[in-house]
Amino acid sequence: MVISRNFFFPGWTRGSFFDELGRMQQQMVRLSEALQPRVFSRPTAGVFPAVNLTEDKDNYYLRAELPGVKSDALEIQVTGRNLSVSGERVIDTEGDGVRYHRREREGGKFSRIIGLPTDIDAEKVSAKLENGILTIQVPKAETAKPKQISVK
Repeated sequence: MVISRNFFFPGWTRGSFFDELGRMQQQMVRLSEALQPRVFSRPTAGVFPAVNLTEDKDNYYLRAELPGVKSDALEIQVTGRNLSVSGERVIDTEGDGVRYHRREREGGKFSRIIGLPTDIDAEKVSAKLENGILTIQVPKAETAKPKQISVK
């Protein structure tokens, strides 16, 4: 009598034991991801604006993509070393009885808090919104700027 199944488990043939373990591992990973809150996940395209933060010797520059957002719908605050940008993007509705084939543009409230690495001069922060790009110029505090030291 020839036994073609190992350990008499239905569906398990030679070599499939490790395949079954791999499948079980994938299921456990999916289950654990589903149960964990999405605290550290990246924001999706939705209503969160994509930002770039750059610096030169005297300033930080924050540029955020905000198409369709009006300047009066924005609120910018500076607290300590943090820069906060919040507002709301309103997307016009297409009307009643409209069936979407693709819907990627989202509207709603958004808020981003960007931590800056050094002290800033909050009194001289300026912002402009042009062609859907918000540019915020944040001057560094005098104590944070590099100083040239002469050698005697």
